[in-house]
Amino acid sequence: SVARNSDLLVIMTDVDRIDLLDKLPKELEEAGIRINQTKPQIRIEKRVDGGLHINSNIKQDLGKELMKDVANEFGLKNADIALKEKITLERLIDAFSSNRVYIPAVFVVNKIDKKPDLKIDKNIMTISAEKGMGIDGFKESLWKALEMVKIYLVEPFEDVNKNRPLIVKEGYTLKDVIAKLGSTVMQEKKLAKIWGPSAYFDGQEVPLTHEVVEGLMVRFI
Repeated sequence: SVARNSDLLVIMTDVDRIDLLDKLPKELEEAGIRINQTKPQIRIEKRVDGGLHINSNIKQDLGKELMKDVANEFGLKNADIALKEKITLERLIDAFSSNRVYIPAVFVVNKIDKKPDLKIDKNIMTISAEKGMGIDGFKESLWKALEMVKIYLVEPFEDVNKNRPLIVKEGYTLKDVIAKLGSTVMQEKKLAKIWGPSAYFDGQEVPLTHEVVEGLMVRFI
């Protein structure tokens, strides 16, 4: 249950137990956790009657009758189902399953200083916690995988500065930032002034639909 509610999984082993990098993901897969995968691009709109209607603008290898059989197995009898990707049977089952979660993961091998010539897949990070090898790159990979950005809040009437950092998700709008702050006063704000990346000029006024980017400085007005 801890893994299912995580924003990111760090799957780590050491140079003497490399096989765990294959074993652990398989166990997570069996538990309904999909690592480094996107949610199936399938839209399901349930109806009270009319049976199942399957539509796709992409040529599918799976037949519609097979898809309907799978839907029926999950108790889905009446619905419009739109496929927005070339679907496999496994992905189709995932789409109908209520217990699937999709979580990014970083794979790490520790103690690389003990076997520096060990051949490891380029997608797997190598570090030595004891020697401090690869730690900076490891931190960067976590930040990137979490899809977080750091912005800075600027109070009214103060000079623009970076004294109040706030970490939020990529794709957040300024309205989302206000909701995150949870202040009643902030809820009344309708616009913002911004400095730095994504500002056409210093102090540009923007609506709260403006998306945040790394290093943005914001004053709500």
